[in-house]
Amino acid sequence: MQSKWGTPPHIAMAIMKQESSFVADALPPRAYLLWVIPWGRVSPSYGYAQAQPPAWSDFERSMGSSGSRDDFGDAIMFIGWYAAGTQQQLGISKWDAYNQYLAYHEGRGGFSRNTYRAKPWLMQVARKVDQQAKTYGAQLNQCRGELERERRSFWFF
Repeated sequence: MQSKWGTPPHIAMAIMKQESSFVADALPPRAYLLWVIPWGRVSPSYGYAQAQPPAWSDFERSMGSSGSRDDFGDAIMFIGWYAAGTQQQLGISKWDAYNQYLAYHEGRGGFSRNTYRAKPWLMQVARKVDQQAKTYGAQLNQCRGELERERRSFWFF
């Protein structure tokens, strides 16, 4: 994902964590009629990335193959693809977890119209994603350092 789209893994992982908690077949919450009768879902999003069907179809077209929203590899590629497109269309750095998440959640058009500004709860969630990305980034850097030290320690075996 990083080599194809240039999206840092810790950014994509933080978005996935927020969207599905890494549950393959995650569904959005139910809508209720008269506050008690289950009435479908609030959105047709599905899977690890909680990808909307139109965006998923665009992704599949751009990849030239089909994928599955409940396949981790396909979902992480989707998030990387979406972040790269967001950078290209809106100028939001792929390293900016806060604004990437807002554009991911609201869609690029919604982000451009500043729809998130009427949703203080969403800006709080975006701050949470940003913090999660920083945590994942630090963990990844630590693991890379440990792996490099291990590799150098045993290179002669």
